[in-house]
Amino acid sequence: MGKYSVSDNGMYGHFGGAWVPEMLYPNVENLRQNYLKILASDEFQKLFTQLMKDYVGRPTPLTYAEKLSDIYSTNIYLKREDLAHTGAHKINNAIGQVIMAKMMGKTRIIAETGAGQHGVATATACALLDMKCQVYMGALDIERQAPNVARMRMLGAEVVPATSGNCTLKDATNEALRDWISNPEDTFYVIGSVVGPHPYPDLVARLQSIISKEMREQLKEHTGNELPDYVIACIGGGSNAAGSFYNFLDDESVKLIAVEAGGLGLDSGETAASIARGTEGIIHGSRTMLMQTDDGQIVEPYSISAGLDYPGVGPLHAYLAHCGRETVLSATDDEALAAARLLTMKEGIIPALESSHALAALPKLKFKKDDNVVVTISGRGDKDMATYMKRFFDK
Repeated sequence: MGKYSVSDNGMYGHFGGAWVPEMLYPNVENLRQNYLKILASDEFQKLFTQLMKDYVGRPTPLTYAEKLSDIYSTNIYLKREDLAHTGAHKINNAIGQVIMAKMMGKTRIIAETGAGQHGVATATACALLDMKCQVYMGALDIERQAPNVARMRMLGAEVVPATSGNCTLKDATNEALRDWISNPEDTFYVIGSVVGPHPYPDLVARLQSIISKEMREQLKEHTGNELPDYVIACIGGGSNAAGSFYNFLDDESVKLIAVEAGGLGLDSGETAASIARGTEGIIHGSRTMLMQTDDGQIVEPYSISAGLDYPGVGPLHAYLAHCGRETVLSATDDEALAAARLLTMKEGIIPALESSHALAALPKLKFKKDDNVVVTISGRGDKDMATYMKRFFDK
């Protein structure tokens, strides 16, 4: 990854690091000392590679979207993470971290989840690999993502509601961190995005980098060239975008487009666009861009998408935006809904609301006729059907 790699002390430029309470330091340090050795080990690689292929169903397809390509007068390809087992990219990271937890001698897994996809993926990995699992989820998200809550419970996980703040992802993360402080010996915290203290942003990016590794190989098959002109992905914390961008970071000809949740509009006060509307600060153990007041109190974010209403962003994305390597756009709720409807009606693919934000970037960009544009469909829309029905059919 060259100049965009994380430093030894966990920094991307001046973003990142491990800003944790003293009681969490041993947990984080233990992981930092072991994660690269474990990732490189034959034992890890053999099991991870086998499960990605035979269990998750990788490689996920790269689908040429003929009708979207006609509409936008360019070549649009969809990286189909919605077709991975459990319906989103989250399974790549969950399986990798649960294997790592077992190799480190841990017996209990905790996780936080927003839209529920990471919770489902973690519960799935724990069922597969025989680990106890507890998932923290905001009380509001439990209400609006009922299908995923049912899946987690079916898989044997205990779902614990977070009732502080606005009862969403930030609050679930706070509860998970409290649990980890109380149970350092036997518990491994599986973080679902490229957020948190070092080494988590780097660990999650490496596990998700399988997305862009496959993209390169598949584009070579489709077009004869492994480099696209554009890669577009949504960002909340930013794990699907980190995975989609990872193996293109040093190829400066590839334009990387990250799409934040604009909510009701960037200037509405109801948004989750932490790069566009945030300032530098520390949240959940890393220095990044986040939504906060002048005196450092977290401003509650808003998005129609439960997976994007996090008040910060991964430090890798803060750095890539800061140095101009990635272009950050935003899409409002209405723009994301319109993009979801268009993909569904034209290509027969119902995307998650998160992925719909990435699709909403297409009309905002000017493409050449022969450009190759890859949009990551990070998850499938089953979990968002109630929202879609309400918006499109309950008139």
